[in-house]
Amino acid sequence: MNDDAKKLDITTRLVHSGEREPMPGGQPVSTPIYATSTFTYGSMQEIDLVFAGERPGYVYTRHGNPTLAALEQAMLDVEEGATACVYASGMAALHAALLACDLKAGSTVLLSQDVYGATTNLLLTVFSSFGVKTVTADFSDIDQLREKAREVKPLVMIAETISNPLLKVCDIEAVAEIARENNARLIIDNTFASPFLCQPLKLGADMVVHSATKYLGGHADATGGVVISRDEFDSTALIGAMKLVGGVLGVWDAHTILRGVKTLGLRMERQCDNARRLAERLNGHDRLARVYYPALTERGAELAQRILRAPHAGALVAIELKEQTREAAFRFMDALQLCVRATSLGDVFTGVLHAASASHRDLTPARRAELGISEGLVRISVGIESIDDIIADVEQAL
Repeated sequence: MNDDAKKLDITTRLVHSGEREPMPGGQPVSTPIYATSTFTYGSMQEIDLVFAGERPGYVYTRHGNPTLAALEQAMLDVEEGATACVYASGMAALHAALLACDLKAGSTVLLSQDVYGATTNLLLTVFSSFGVKTVTADFSDIDQLREKAREVKPLVMIAETISNPLLKVCDIEAVAEIARENNARLIIDNTFASPFLCQPLKLGADMVVHSATKYLGGHADATGGVVISRDEFDSTALIGAMKLVGGVLGVWDAHTILRGVKTLGLRMERQCDNARRLAERLNGHDRLARVYYPALTERGAELAQRILRAPHAGALVAIELKEQTREAAFRFMDALQLCVRATSLGDVFTGVLHAASASHRDLTPARRAELGISEGLVRISVGIESIDDIIADVEQAL
């Protein structure tokens, strides 16, 4: 503390002491948490230049923050895009991606019928109120999809790399071709695959969305979302959605997710291997009507081999009980002793979810039935525990 500062009252010194010190020598090996809402400079001219975008820098965390920028750069690198922006949740990220596509009254979105329930609700509630029409189609039937796209002339098409909750692998290359034929932009939700298993931009997608809460973070302790685009032009709209709508990712969550990304490859290797072994063990179990896992069918295995990182087919397994009732599903889930009842996925621990009462709760029973989501369906997000312990717990609960 210099002599001038020592002349200040103690209450003033308590506020300012230790703040805004020069950066120390040496570069941190891990990105610091910039827990600040605003940034200052040596003069108003510098602040004005940064605000105007005429020199690099930060002025306000809603407009950008170094910790967030580090996560954005990491996602740019692993998804091989041109621009990226992080948000407070996966749904905020999807909302921003749709806004960046310049949807307006009269625009049509062609949506895969096999998506997270909240994705459907976002379009049918928020965007429909502005005159945006949503049409659903079976994206696994490429010929039908091509006809539907020609019929409705979509501005945007949306699908998931691995669908929620029936785990269908999307033929992104074929869907991207249909999007190009119709001058539509293709948004792929890559949450269930993660960039370790799939990089949709390399397969023809225009934008990739992640709920970073899931595999990217991986430890059930952070919530966030990210959009990566192949086109630098989208940067203005994506940042604008963050600044104006305000779904800003907190710096602590950004730090936690960035730390999780570092071990994504290690975790996914183990989780995918565990999922394969669990699916193979449960396939044909006398208490189950069906096991959903891409590699268990010829078509699913072919798509997994071509779209995902070989030899993996994802880290999720869905099971349908022979007694297809909510009561039976709840009894099974309550009997689990190791696996955690949790309304998320992608964490280091094995988690189970009842789709009809959680991820697809807002759909009508008739619509769930049309999609093949029965009351006896349970989705298992396989963790990194010993596969023998996971299998033993699931089998004793069955």
